[in-house]
Amino acid sequence: MFRIEAEVDKARRDLLRSRLRDTNTAASPVLAALRGTPGEREVPLHVWALDPAGDLAGGLVGHTWTTWMHVTYLWVDAAHRGTGLGSRLLAKAERVARADRGCTAARLETWDFQAPEFYKKKGYDVVCVIPDYPPGITEYTLTKRLG
Repeated sequence: MFRIEAEVDKARRDLLRSRLRDTNTAASPVLAALRGTPGEREVPLHVWALDPAGDLAGGLVGHTWTTWMHVTYLWVDAAHRGTGLGSRLLAKAERVARADRGCTAARLETWDFQAPEFYKKKGYDVVCVIPDYPPGITEYTLTKRLG
């Protein structure tokens, strides 16, 4: 007999994460080989664009893990869109990931009204499409091999 609860519990969340990590490590030779190495941890990757006044004009927030770069956010202020700033931010993140961190691939998620076409032009391929997530919107997952 089990008691099932639906409540936020950070201590249980951390315990669950730890136990899942142990289970995954035991099941995967790749994850087991990563255990205890620098590649095991996500490393933040932030790229910022500041205007002449020092205000935020755009930025990219993500991380690298093993040989992958993950873009979490890429945003450019409306006043600077269409200037190539987004391309420059993405290119800089890819260079850092590739040259400084040994990444061979990148991934990201974007919605249909955001930038799937922008990323396709930058060499990203759609690998997953989730319609109606959230309702009325389509989410795309894209990846790119970093050459």
